Amino acid sequence: MIWRIPLADIDLGDEEILAVTEVLKSKWLSMGSQTQAFEEAYAQRLRVKHALAVTNGTAALHMACVAAGLKAGDEAILPALTFVATANAIRYTGATPVFADITSGNDLNISPDSIESKITGKTRAILVVHYGGYPCDMPRIMEIAQKHHLVVIEDAAHAVTSELEGRYMGTWGEIGCFSFFSNKNLTTGEGGMVTTNDDDLAKKLRLIRSHGMTSLSWDRYKGHAFSYDVVDLGYNYRMDEIRSAIGLVQLKKLDRNNAIRRQLSGFYWEMLEELVPQIGLPFKNHPGISAAHLMPVLLPEGTDREIFMEQMKENGIQTSIHYPPIHKFTAFNKDGSQAPANIPLTESIALREVTLPLFAGLSNEDVQYICETIQKILL
Repeated sequence: MIWRIPLADIDLGDEEILAVTEVLKSKWLSMGSQTQAFEEAYAQRLRVKHALAVTNGTAALHMACVAAGLKAGDEAILPALTFVATANAIRYTGATPVFADITSGNDLNISPDSIESKITGKTRAILVVHYGGYPCDMPRIMEIAQKHHLVVIEDAAHAVTSELEGRYMGTWGEIGCFSFFSNKNLTTGEGGMVTTNDDDLAKKLRLIRSHGMTSLSWDRYKGHAFSYDVVDLGYNYRMDEIRSAIGLVQLKKLDRNNAIRRQLSGFYWEMLEELVPQIGLPFKNHPGISAAHLMPVLLPEGTDREIFMEQMKENGIQTSIHYPPIHKFTAFNKDGSQAPANIPLTESIALREVTLPLFAGLSNEDVQYICETIQKILL
C-alpha cells in the first residue's frame, strides 16, 4: 500500500548519514563517547541531572520499575489507554498493574481522582503516561504520591520537551522514561532514555543497565579501570554509538519539528471545528506545551470506526488507533486473576478514538485534504 498521506514520517538526512559514517570510521560501535555526548546534551536540554541512554523505551520502563523497588505482591497504578509496554514493565518485576480511568473526552490522560481511588496498602508506584505528548496533571499527581508515599514514574515516550509550569515531562517524578522508536519525534530507530534528578537512583539505574557491573568496556578502553565487579542483577540495556550519533543530530532538530507539529495540530482543530463540528477534539486548549506526538480525534457516537478508517484508506490516508485498552488484551485476562478494571470512561472513549496523520513534513494542504475527506465521510 502506497499512502498519499502516511500516519507518520521522520526527518532523516545527510547529517545523520554523516554522523553514522563517522562512528563506523572510528571502529568503536558499543557505548562510548557518542553515547556520553548524547546523554549530556539530553540532560542539558531537559534541565535534568542524569540522563542514561538505553536500548529502547520498554527497557527504560523496566529499569525504572526495578530501580523503584517493585516486586511480587506490589501494585502499581497506570492508565489502560497506553501501549502495552507500560504495563509489561510492571509485570516484569512480578508486581501487578492496576488500571485507572482517563480524565475526560477532552483529556485522555490518567485521572488523578481515579488514581486516588485505586490506591491500596499494596500500592508502591504510579506510572503516568503523557498521552500524545500532552502533560498529565503532574502537580495533583505528585501531591497524591507524596501523601501516600508512592514513587512516580513518567512514561514520556510521546513527550520529549513537553512541559508544564516551566518543567519538562520526565523531570517531575522520580524517574522519566523516553522512547526513540522509529515513529517518535526524536528517533534513533530503536532506543530510549531514562532521566532522574536523584543521585542514588542514577547509580542504581547505571548498574541495572549493564549487567550490574561496576565498570564498562569504554571505561577500560579509556584507562579508567582494569577489571570490574558485578554487584547486583542487571540487564544488557545499553545503547550503541550508531544510535547515539543519530540521536545527537535528531536532538538539534527537535525544537523546530515540535513547533511545526503544534502548528499543524492547531490547524487541524481549526479546520475540524469548522467542517466537522460533531467530531471530538481531545487536548484542544490543554495546559502546558505539548510535543504534539499524536493527533487523536473522537468519532461521533454510533459511527462505525472500522468503516470510517477503511474509507480514509480508500482516500489514501493512513489512520490508527491509540490505543486498544490494555486490560482488554488476552494476556491480561487469560488466567482470570486480574481484577475487573472498572474504568468505564476509558472503555467508552477508546471505541471512538482515531489517530490522524501528524509529522513535521506534513503540510497545511495535507491537513485540509484530510479534514475535507473526514467531512465527506461523516456527512
